Amino acid sequence: MDLYSSAINMAAVKVFITNIIKWTASGAMIFGGIVPYVPQYRDIKRTENAEGFSTYVCLVLLIANSLRIFFWFGRHFEYPLLAQSAIMIVTMLTMLRLCVNVQSLHEVSTRRRAFIDFDIRSFWKWNRFSDYLQAYLLFTVVGSYVTYLLIDSVVFVESIGFLAVFTEAMLGAPQFYRNFQNKSTVGMSIPMVLMWTSGDLFKTGYFIANKAPVQFWICGLMQVGVDLSILGQVWFYARFPQTLKKAAL
Repeated sequence: MDLYSSAINMAAVKVFITNIIKWTASGAMIFGGIVPYVPQYRDIKRTENAEGFSTYVCLVLLIANSLRIFFWFGRHFEYPLLAQSAIMIVTMLTMLRLCVNVQSLHEVSTRRRAFIDFDIRSFWKWNRFSDYLQAYLLFTVVGSYVTYLLIDSVVFVESIGFLAVFTEAMLGAPQFYRNFQNKSTVGMSIPMVLMWTSGDLFKTGYFIANKAPVQFWICGLMQVGVDLSILGQVWFYARFPQTLKKAAL
């Protein structure tokens, strides 16, 4: 009887520890994605300079996480991933608002660029946060309507899932290009990129361990590759600054 009771207790402890690990991993998935933006947010707030951060990062994540939510209605996946998408959308809108407010402080031109102008040359370069919000709400309404109409199409649902994670995999591409244009990573938060990398490694492992749709972990690996490329820029531009300045002249 004692052996039987001990076995039950050990099993109960094992289940408890397993649940703790699962809850911790789920919490990390839900809130871990926003952590990298904390140092970048603080840097922009402190210096009142958003030049080193590409607002296209916000665009990429707004699209990716919205598409992921649309995908969920056609093919349910774990709730922590759904919650992560909602929280990331709020975070990106917060980052975007800060960047727009800071940029307006240093705006030299008096020409107003607005979303309702529908000028492709000024896309995502508007003067007011409300214009970005209008663009995002339009995307959300149209996307929701199309998803509602085609929710029974397996091809459409799977395509949405692939586009969601592929877009997110390209998250670092705008930052990589901004660094390439500036020939510098000054103004970009290196802790943010390091957190991107560690978070994407954890996230990819989470996808594989929890048997998430194959699109998720394949694009997770792609995202890690982009992160490492940005870290390579940090090393390269710090190692050869003079060479790059001469090349730019």
